[in-house]
Amino acid sequence: MVKTGDEIGVVQYGLGPIGLGVAEEVARRAGMRLAGAVDIAEDKRGRPLSDFTRARVGQLKVAGSLKEALRGKKAAVAAHCTGSRLSEVEEQILELVEAGLNVVSTCEELAYPWRHHPEEARRIHAAARRRGVTVLATGVNPGFVMDLLPIVLASAMQSVESVEVTRVVDAAKRREPLRRKVGVGLTRSDFLARGEKMGHVGLVESAAMVADALGVEVDEFEERLRPVMRRGKVAGIDQTAIGRKDGKVVVSLRLQMYAGAGKPRDRIVLNGKPPIDAIIHGGVSGDDATVAAVVNKIGIAVDSPPGLLTVKDVPPHISHA
Repeated sequence: MVKTGDEIGVVQYGLGPIGLGVAEEVARRAGMRLAGAVDIAEDKRGRPLSDFTRARVGQLKVAGSLKEALRGKKAAVAAHCTGSRLSEVEEQILELVEAGLNVVSTCEELAYPWRHHPEEARRIHAAARRRGVTVLATGVNPGFVMDLLPIVLASAMQSVESVEVTRVVDAAKRREPLRRKVGVGLTRSDFLARGEKMGHVGLVESAAMVADALGVEVDEFEERLRPVMRRGKVAGIDQTAIGRKDGKVVVSLRLQMYAGAGKPRDRIVLNGKPPIDAIIHGGVSGDDATVAAVVNKIGIAVDSPPGLLTVKDVPPHISHA
Protein backbone atom coordinates (compact mmCIF):
# COMPACT_ATOMS: atom_id res chain seq x y z
CA MET A 1 0.00 0.00 0.00
CA VAL A 2 1.31 3.45 -0.96
CA LYS A 3 0.65 6.13 1.64
CA THR A 4 -0.15 9.73 0.73
CA GLY A 5 3.08 11.64 0.20
CA ASP A 6 5.19 8.53 -0.41
CA GLU A 7 7.16 8.13 -3.59
CA ILE A 8 5.72 5.50 -5.92
CA GLY A 9 8.29 2.82 -6.67
CA VAL A 10 8.11 1.82 -10.34
CA VAL A 11 9.64 -1.20 -12.06
CA GLN A 12 10.20 -0.65 -15.76
CA TYR A 13 9.42 -3.93 -17.54
CA GLY A 14 10.71 -3.82 -21.12
CA LEU A 15 13.41 -1.45 -22.37
CA GLY A 16 12.60 -0.78 -25.99
CA PRO A 17 12.29 2.85 -27.18
CA ILE A 18 8.99 3.43 -25.33
CA GLY A 19 10.12 1.59 -22.19
CA LEU A 20 13.31 3.62 -21.99
CA GLY A 21 11.28 6.79 -22.50
CA VAL A 22 8.99 5.80 -19.63
CA ALA A 23 12.00 5.05 -17.39
CA GLU A 24 13.47 8.47 -18.13
CA GLU A 25 10.18 10.22 -17.38
CA VAL A 26 9.65 8.28 -14.14
CA ALA A 27 13.18 9.20 -13.02
CA ARG A 28 12.38 12.87 -13.72
CA ARG A 29 8.98 13.02 -12.02
CA ALA A 30 8.53 14.18 -8.46
CA GLY A 31 6.68 11.59 -6.37
CA MET A 32 8.02 8.64 -8.36
CA ARG A 33 11.10 6.48 -7.99
CA LEU A 34 12.58 4.04 -10.49
CA ALA A 35 12.93 0.89 -8.41
CA GLY A 36 14.07 -1.57 -11.05
CA ALA A 37 14.32 -2.42 -14.74
CA VAL A 38 13.71 -5.72 -16.52
CA ASP A 39 14.62 -6.84 -20.03
CA ILE A 40 15.49 -10.31 -21.29
CA ALA A 41 17.60 -9.10 -24.22
CA GLU A 42 21.15 -10.43 -23.91
CA ASP A 43 22.65 -7.08 -24.91
CA LYS A 44 20.87 -5.34 -22.00
CA ARG A 45 20.52 -7.62 -18.99
CA GLY A 46 23.20 -7.27 -16.35
CA ARG A 47 24.37 -3.92 -17.66
CA PRO A 48 23.91 -0.56 -15.88
CA LEU A 49 20.64 1.07 -16.87
CA SER A 50 22.61 4.29 -17.33
CA ASP A 51 24.15 2.70 -20.46
CA PHE A 52 20.80 3.08 -22.20
CA THR A 53 19.28 6.28 -20.83
CA ARG A 54 20.15 9.90 -20.18
CA ALA A 55 18.16 9.87 -16.95
CA ARG A 56 19.71 9.81 -13.49
CA VAL A 57 19.07 6.22 -12.51
CA GLY A 58 21.83 5.72 -9.96
CA GLN A 59 23.39 2.28 -9.78
CA LEU A 60 20.41 0.34 -11.15
CA LYS A 61 21.26 -2.57 -13.38
CA VAL A 62 19.01 -4.23 -15.93
CA ALA A 63 17.64 -7.45 -14.50
CA GLY A 64 16.85 -10.47 -16.62
CA SER A 65 13.78 -11.37 -14.54
CA LEU A 66 11.19 -9.72 -12.32
CA LYS A 67 12.36 -11.73 -9.30
CA GLU A 68 15.88 -10.41 -9.75
CA ALA A 69 14.67 -6.82 -10.22
CA LEU A 70 12.58 -6.91 -7.02
CA ARG A 71 15.24 -8.49 -4.82
CA GLY A 72 15.63 -6.14 -1.85
CA LYS A 73 13.46 -3.50 -3.54
CA LYS A 74 10.03 -2.03 -2.85
CA ALA A 75 7.74 -1.16 -5.74
CA ALA A 76 4.04 -0.53 -6.24
CA VAL A 77 3.72 -0.32 -10.03
CA ALA A 78 5.14 -2.02 -13.09
CA ALA A 79 5.28 -0.02 -16.32
CA HIS A 80 4.91 -2.85 -18.82
CA CYS A 81 6.18 -2.10 -22.36
CA THR A 82 6.91 -5.31 -24.25
CA GLY A 83 4.38 -6.70 -26.76
CA SER A 84 1.21 -5.77 -28.62
CA ARG A 85 -0.61 -9.11 -28.61
CA LEU A 86 -2.34 -10.24 -25.44
CA SER A 87 -1.49 -13.88 -26.13
CA GLU A 88 2.20 -12.92 -26.05
CA VAL A 89 2.13 -10.94 -22.80
CA GLU A 90 -0.58 -12.52 -20.65
CA GLU A 91 1.95 -14.55 -18.65
CA GLN A 92 4.03 -11.42 -18.06
CA ILE A 93 0.99 -9.49 -16.83
CA LEU A 94 -0.03 -12.32 -14.50
CA GLU A 95 3.51 -12.57 -13.13
CA LEU A 96 3.48 -8.84 -12.32
CA VAL A 97 0.05 -9.13 -10.71
CA GLU A 98 1.07 -12.14 -8.60
CA ALA A 99 4.06 -10.11 -7.39
CA GLY A 100 1.55 -7.60 -5.97
CA LEU A 101 2.27 -4.88 -8.52
CA ASN A 102 -0.24 -2.58 -10.14
CA VAL A 103 0.34 -2.67 -13.90
CA VAL A 104 0.23 0.11 -16.47
CA SER A 105 0.81 -1.48 -19.87
CA THR A 106 1.23 -0.42 -23.49
CA CYS A 107 -0.13 -3.75 -24.79
CA GLU A 108 -2.61 -2.68 -27.45
CA GLU A 109 -4.91 -5.69 -27.20
CA LEU A 110 -5.14 -5.19 -23.42
CA ALA A 111 -6.60 -1.70 -23.93
CA TYR A 112 -10.12 -3.13 -24.30
CA PRO A 113 -10.04 -6.93 -24.37
CA TRP A 114 -13.56 -7.72 -23.22
CA ARG A 115 -15.08 -8.18 -26.71
CA HIS A 116 -12.29 -9.85 -28.64
CA HIS A 117 -10.20 -11.54 -25.90
CA PRO A 118 -12.76 -12.33 -23.19
CA GLU A 119 -11.02 -15.39 -21.69
CA GLU A 120 -7.70 -13.58 -21.21
CA ALA A 121 -9.56 -10.57 -19.83
CA ARG A 122 -11.40 -12.70 -17.26
CA ARG A 123 -8.20 -14.41 -16.11
CA ILE A 124 -6.32 -11.13 -15.67
CA HIS A 125 -9.29 -9.44 -13.98
CA ALA A 126 -9.74 -12.31 -11.53
CA ALA A 127 -6.04 -12.40 -10.66
CA ALA A 128 -5.91 -8.63 -10.16
CA ARG A 129 -8.99 -8.66 -7.93
CA ARG A 130 -7.53 -11.51 -5.88
CA ARG A 131 -4.20 -9.69 -5.39
CA GLY A 132 -5.82 -6.30 -4.82
CA VAL A 133 -4.08 -4.51 -7.72
CA THR A 134 -5.09 -2.63 -10.84
CA VAL A 135 -4.23 -3.53 -14.44
CA LEU A 136 -4.64 -0.77 -17.00
CA ALA A 137 -3.46 -0.44 -20.60
CA THR A 138 -2.96 2.97 -22.13
CA GLY A 139 -1.12 4.88 -24.82
CA VAL A 140 -1.92 7.22 -27.67
CA ASN A 141 -3.54 4.66 -29.96
CA PRO A 142 -5.22 2.73 -28.39
CA GLY A 143 -5.74 4.74 -25.23
CA PHE A 144 -6.43 8.26 -26.38
CA VAL A 145 -6.85 9.56 -29.94
CA MET A 146 -9.16 6.98 -31.49
CA ASP A 147 -11.10 5.91 -28.40
CA LEU A 148 -10.89 8.02 -25.24
CA LEU A 149 -10.98 11.37 -27.06
CA PRO A 150 -14.17 10.56 -29.02
CA ILE A 151 -15.74 9.33 -25.79
CA VAL A 152 -14.89 12.58 -24.01
CA LEU A 153 -16.14 14.73 -26.90
CA ALA A 154 -19.42 12.83 -26.92
CA SER A 155 -20.09 14.00 -23.36
CA ALA A 156 -21.28 17.26 -24.96
CA MET A 157 -23.88 15.48 -27.12
CA GLN A 158 -27.47 14.50 -26.44
CA SER A 159 -27.27 11.46 -28.72
CA VAL A 160 -24.68 9.71 -30.87
CA GLU A 161 -25.65 7.97 -34.11
CA SER A 162 -22.23 7.11 -35.54
CA VAL A 163 -18.52 7.73 -35.05
CA GLU A 164 -15.78 8.34 -37.63
CA VAL A 165 -12.13 8.79 -36.65
CA THR A 166 -9.26 9.29 -39.10
CA ARG A 167 -5.62 9.39 -38.04
CA VAL A 168 -2.92 10.31 -40.57
CA VAL A 169 0.67 9.71 -39.42
CA ASP A 170 3.99 10.22 -41.21
CA ALA A 171 5.74 6.94 -40.39
CA ALA A 172 9.10 8.39 -41.47
CA LYS A 173 9.09 10.46 -38.28
CA ARG A 174 8.36 7.55 -35.95
CA ARG A 175 10.62 5.04 -34.18
CA GLU A 176 12.22 2.20 -36.12
CA PRO A 177 10.18 -0.68 -34.55
CA LEU A 178 6.98 1.05 -35.67
CA ARG A 179 8.29 1.57 -39.20
CA ARG A 180 9.04 -2.14 -39.37
CA LYS A 181 5.55 -2.95 -38.09
CA VAL A 182 3.93 -1.02 -40.94
CA GLY A 183 6.29 -2.52 -43.51
CA VAL A 184 8.25 0.50 -44.67
CA GLY A 185 10.64 -0.60 -47.43
CA LEU A 186 9.14 -4.05 -48.08
CA THR A 187 7.87 -5.32 -51.40
CA ARG A 188 4.12 -5.87 -51.69
CA SER A 189 4.61 -9.64 -51.82
CA ASP A 190 6.78 -9.62 -48.67
CA PHE A 191 4.20 -7.47 -46.88
CA LEU A 192 1.32 -9.79 -47.81
CA ALA A 193 3.34 -12.91 -46.94
CA ARG A 194 3.83 -11.69 -43.38
CA GLY A 195 0.08 -11.60 -42.82
CA GLU A 196 -1.03 -10.77 -39.28
CA LYS A 197 2.49 -9.72 -38.31
CA MET A 198 1.95 -6.49 -40.24
CA GLY A 199 -0.11 -3.45 -39.40
CA HIS A 200 -1.30 -1.66 -36.31
CA VAL A 201 -2.56 -3.70 -33.37
CA GLY A 202 -5.49 -2.49 -31.32
CA LEU A 203 -7.70 -0.72 -33.87
CA VAL A 204 -10.59 -3.14 -33.42
CA GLU A 205 -10.19 -2.84 -29.62
CA SER A 206 -10.54 0.94 -29.92
CA ALA A 207 -13.65 0.51 -32.07
CA ALA A 208 -15.22 -1.79 -29.49
CA MET A 209 -14.38 0.60 -26.65
CA VAL A 210 -15.98 3.53 -28.44
CA ALA A 211 -19.11 1.59 -29.35
CA ASP A 212 -19.63 0.22 -25.84
CA ALA A 213 -18.90 3.51 -24.09
CA LEU A 214 -21.23 5.55 -26.30
CA GLY A 215 -24.02 2.99 -26.42
CA VAL A 216 -23.71 2.52 -30.19
CA GLU A 217 -25.00 -0.96 -30.95
CA VAL A 218 -22.76 -3.07 -33.18
CA ASP A 219 -23.58 -6.50 -34.62
CA GLU A 220 -20.11 -7.20 -36.01
CA PHE A 221 -16.65 -5.71 -36.34
CA GLU A 222 -14.46 -5.97 -39.41
CA GLU A 223 -10.83 -5.00 -39.90
CA ARG A 224 -9.17 -4.22 -43.23
CA LEU A 225 -5.50 -3.67 -44.01
CA ARG A 226 -3.74 -2.74 -47.23
CA PRO A 227 -0.19 -1.57 -47.93
CA VAL A 228 0.40 1.96 -49.21
CA MET A 229 2.83 1.78 -52.14
CA ARG A 230 5.36 4.45 -53.14
CA ARG A 231 7.87 3.90 -56.00
CA GLY A 232 7.35 0.16 -55.98
CA LYS A 233 7.93 -0.29 -52.23
CA VAL A 234 5.65 -0.35 -49.21
CA ALA A 235 5.56 3.04 -47.50
CA GLY A 236 3.17 1.98 -44.73
CA ILE A 237 -0.45 1.04 -44.16
CA ASP A 238 -4.04 2.09 -44.67
CA GLN A 239 -6.00 0.21 -42.00
CA THR A 240 -9.65 0.40 -41.00
CA ALA A 241 -11.81 -1.05 -38.23
CA ILE A 242 -15.52 -0.96 -38.93
CA GLY A 243 -18.51 -1.72 -36.73
CA ARG A 244 -21.90 -2.37 -38.36
CA LYS A 245 -25.46 -2.46 -37.09
CA ASP A 246 -28.04 -4.02 -39.42
CA GLY A 247 -25.54 -3.67 -42.25
CA LYS A 248 -24.94 0.05 -41.65
CA VAL A 249 -21.51 1.35 -40.62
CA VAL A 250 -21.87 3.04 -37.23
CA VAL A 251 -18.22 3.04 -36.10
CA SER A 252 -15.34 3.66 -38.51
CA LEU A 253 -11.72 4.08 -37.42
CA ARG A 254 -9.19 4.64 -40.21
CA LEU A 255 -5.43 4.76 -39.66
CA GLN A 256 -3.22 5.95 -42.50
CA MET A 257 0.37 5.52 -41.35
CA TYR A 258 3.01 5.69 -44.05
CA ALA A 259 6.30 7.40 -44.82
CA GLY A 260 5.72 10.76 -46.44
CA ALA A 261 2.08 11.10 -45.42
CA GLY A 262 1.03 14.67 -46.05
CA LYS A 263 -0.80 16.85 -43.54
CA PRO A 264 -0.66 14.56 -40.47
CA ARG A 265 -3.82 15.03 -38.46
CA ASP A 266 -6.38 13.43 -36.20
CA ARG A 267 -10.02 14.01 -37.11
CA ILE A 268 -13.01 12.94 -35.03
CA VAL A 269 -16.52 13.17 -36.48
CA LEU A 270 -19.44 12.39 -34.18
CA ASN A 271 -22.80 12.30 -35.95
CA GLY A 272 -25.77 12.98 -33.72
CA LYS A 273 -27.23 15.86 -31.73
CA PRO A 274 -25.40 18.19 -31.81
CA PRO A 275 -22.80 16.90 -34.30
CA ILE A 276 -19.09 17.39 -33.56
CA ASP A 277 -16.26 17.61 -36.09
CA ALA A 278 -12.86 18.12 -34.44
CA ILE A 279 -9.41 18.18 -36.07
CA ILE A 280 -5.99 18.16 -34.39
CA HIS A 281 -3.69 19.60 -37.01
CA GLY A 282 -0.34 17.80 -37.03
CA GLY A 283 -1.83 14.95 -35.00
CA VAL A 284 -0.99 13.91 -31.46
CA SER A 285 2.67 12.90 -31.13
CA GLY A 286 2.86 9.13 -31.06
CA ASP A 287 6.00 8.28 -29.08
CA ASP A 288 6.35 11.15 -26.60
CA ALA A 289 2.62 11.14 -25.92
CA THR A 290 2.62 7.38 -25.32
CA VAL A 291 5.32 7.85 -22.69
CA ALA A 292 3.24 10.60 -21.10
CA ALA A 293 0.08 8.47 -21.17
CA VAL A 294 1.82 5.66 -19.28
CA VAL A 295 3.50 7.81 -16.65
CA ASN A 296 0.39 9.94 -16.10
CA LYS A 297 -1.58 6.77 -15.27
CA ILE A 298 0.86 5.42 -12.67
CA GLY A 299 -0.67 7.34 -9.77
CA ILE A 300 -4.16 6.62 -11.08
CA ALA A 301 -3.45 2.88 -11.10
CA VAL A 302 -2.34 2.98 -7.47
CA ASP A 303 -5.53 4.78 -6.42
CA SER A 304 -8.00 2.79 -8.53
CA PRO A 305 -10.05 -0.22 -7.43
CA PRO A 306 -8.53 -3.64 -8.13
CA GLY A 307 -9.17 -5.45 -11.35
CA LEU A 308 -8.67 -5.03 -15.08
CA LEU A 309 -9.75 -1.51 -16.02
CA THR A 310 -9.68 0.55 -19.22
CA VAL A 311 -8.97 4.24 -19.82
CA LYS A 312 -12.69 4.95 -19.94
CA ASP A 313 -13.01 3.65 -16.36
CA VAL A 314 -10.48 6.01 -14.75
CA PRO A 315 -10.12 9.80 -14.55
CA PRO A 316 -7.58 11.63 -16.70
CA HIS A 317 -4.39 12.69 -14.96
CA ILE A 318 -2.86 16.09 -15.74
CA SER A 319 -0.13 16.47 -13.13
CA HIS A 320 3.25 17.16 -14.75
CA ALA A 321 5.31 17.55 -11.58
